[in-house]
Amino acid sequence: MSHRNLLSALLLLAAMPLLAIVPGSPAPDFKGTDSTGTAHTLSQYRGKYVVLEWANKGCPYDQKHYLSGNMESLQKQWTGKGVVWLSVISSAPGEQGSVTAAEENQYLKTMKAAPTAALLDGDGTIGRLYQAKTTPHIFVIDPAGKLIYQGAIDDKPTTDQADVKTARNYLNEALDAAMAGKPVPTATTRPYGCSVKY
Repeated sequence: MSHRNLLSALLLLAAMPLLAIVPGSPAPDFKGTDSTGTAHTLSQYRGKYVVLEWANKGCPYDQKHYLSGNMESLQKQWTGKGVVWLSVISSAPGEQGSVTAAEENQYLKTMKAAPTAALLDGDGTIGRLYQAKTTPHIFVIDPAGKLIYQGAIDDKPTTDQADVKTARNYLNEALDAAMAGKPVPTATTRPYGCSVKY
């Protein structure tokens, strides 16, 4: 291969999007600021399970989980067991779902939501790092910093609140199995919801 062809091939590779992180691989570290102005990094939570939940309060799929009380219940259940739950809002300024810190704090209060923190990722840095596709899109990271699940919250890709009761919840399955020292039964699923508004 000539130097020119090699250079062309390398440039082509550099222009390709990075492969999505896959369960079993280290979860990329990030730094983000939450709706109270506090900075968070993934590495500061080493030794704990971490849930990343991509959120958009105006998305009907996200609303299904919040208006039914499902997301708030999951947040309380798992943070009560020592899990760090970070809601991530990657809507760009001017795009649907973009919120100010004050707006997000009011929303969390109104919904009685209980994440550890809500990260405002308006420049999309964290979202692109994880290749978050939808709201919601769930990532579960184990205490060693390894990704153990990524995908949909459950197996009912609808906006119907009634479906929450009969859904197979992949998030619960992943955390229940991992905390019991068992392999996660389903480590990857296709996320559903509204596209992240980068």
